[in-house]
Order: sequence, then structure tokens, then C-alpha cells
Amino acid sequence: MQYIESLREGNRVVSQIYLCKSKNIQLTKAGKEYGNLIFQDKTGTIEAKIWDLTSPGIEDFEAMDYVSVEADVTSFNNNLQLNVKRIRLARSGEYETSDYLPVSKYNTDDMYKELENIIQSVKNTYLNAVLKKIFVEDKDFVAKFKYSSAAKSVHHSFVGGLLEHSLSVTRLCIHYCSKYKLLNYDLLITAALLHDIGKTAELSAFPENDYTDEGQLVGHIVIGVEIVKAHIDKIPGFPKKLSNELIHCILAHHGELEYGSPKKPAIIEALALNLADNADAKMETFIELLAQGQEGATGWLGYNKLLESNYRKTSV
Repeated sequence: MQYIESLREGNRVVSQIYLCKSKNIQLTKAGKEYGNLIFQDKTGTIEAKIWDLTSPGIEDFEAMDYVSVEADVTSFNNNLQLNVKRIRLARSGEYETSDYLPVSKYNTDDMYKELENIIQSVKNTYLNAVLKKIFVEDKDFVAKFKYSSAAKSVHHSFVGGLLEHSLSVTRLCIHYCSKYKLLNYDLLITAALLHDIGKTAELSAFPENDYTDEGQLVGHIVIGVEIVKAHIDKIPGFPKKLSNELIHCILAHHGELEYGSPKKPAIIEALALNLADNADAKMETFIELLAQGQEGATGWLGYNKLLESNYRKTSV
């Protein structure tokens, strides 16, 4: 199998099967219809074009179908893409679905063991209790959390991505606590572990990994707060002030109202969480963008909306 990460400009892809993650019919400047596709396997995604939709080699298929493809690997704006010559529905027995799910490069069980060890470091009785109710006792949630991605496409959009991102943010927050002694370790670490748990309901399971109705209408920040609040209400005597501070950290973790936060950070732990979340999201985005770019490219690679900048690889 020619995995997407192994493709290079000038390659010819013959009878390779990919998951068609998206399919859109668009118009060229001359007004001619063409197919704009995204193919996926476990190593990543690649954009693809069908310039001649009337060609006899172009058979019917839809988004989320597994398709057998013949295509040329080309480059546009320093990003690889496929120029599709032939495409058909893949037949049963021609593929294994596990080959088409992008996965974290880290072992899920190892990551989750680290998360459980971090929970043990939280000494506040109430915060430790809410973490254990969600991450230890709620087995259905744990299964979803381990399997979920952290985004549809921007960063950590792979199986285990939500766990990987949550751990990365928590590690940064642990470092912040060692540097800035004013930070309340237990509050910040609890908020870091919980900040994105709403994504287990905001995004559908793989291979779709798309926004659910609840995700579109409510969003992961509010969903996450609802999950946390439901478990807090089961813990007798949970201090109201502490509950409000924890919920505030989750509500404010995007930092700005225009970035989807219902509140801006009003306590120092909320600010620290916002900085850690933003740092990990943008670093992972940059890493993934560089991995998608054409190997050996030394020029500018294009504009990215999240980074709000044109970007390129470091020269040395």
C-alpha cells in the first residue's frame, strides 16, 4: 500500500485505496465543474482533484466511501495533491478499516496511565474526586475520551488526539506551576485535564470525525462544563467558590470572546490554561503543516488561518 505520508511529487498511484473524507463539486474560473476531494489513511490526508468528471474512468462514489484510485502526485503551493485519473468504489475485502484511521504516534494506554498518575498528584479532596469520577469511574466516557480526536482538522485530528492534547496542555501547566508559585496547582491541573472533555460529544467517532448536532449547536466548552457540573453535583459539600473557579477556567480557556470563550480569563489559573492550550494547539498545527508540505521545500509554504501567518521550514 502507498501510504499518504510516503507519496512524493512525480509518483503514480495505481489501484490504491483511500477513505474519501470529503467530496465537493466546484467550478473552475472558466465555469467547468471539477471534483475537490480529501483522501485519508492512517498516516494523514491529501487533497485530490478530478478535473474531468465525465471521464469513463470516474465512477460514482460519495464522501466517507472507500475508493480505489489511480492518480498522479503533483504539487500546488508546495503542498502535494493527487490528480485523479480513475476512481471507483472499493469492494469488500479489498481494504482493512484500521489502515485508514489516523492515530497518535504515542501509545494510548501509556498516555492514559500518565493521566491517572497526574490525577494522584491533585491533593484537594474535591478536585481529586471530580477527576476520578470522570476519568476513572465513568467507563463509557473513558472509552470515548481515549478514542476521540481534539479537532476535525486543525490539530490533533487523529485517534487519541484528545488524550495527547490534554496531556500536553497539562504538562505545560505543571511547568507553569514550578515557575509561577502563585498558581494553584490543584485547580490548574484539574482544569487542564478537563478543559476539552466536551469534544467527546462535539465530534463524531472515526472515521467521520465531524461535528455533531450538539457540537454545532452547543460547542465543546459548554458541553464540557455541563459534564463537569453534573459530576460536581454528585460530590457532597463541593465548595461553590471552587466549583465556580474550575468552571471559569474551562469557560475561559480559549482566551478571547471572538475565539469562542464565553468568558475571558479572570483568575491567573484561567490565564495559564489559555496560554498552555494555545501554545500546544499552535505548535501541533505548525508541526502537522510542515509534515504535509512537500519534502525538501525551502520556500514559503502558504498562509494558515490559525497561525495568521505565511510560514516556512527553518533554514537550518
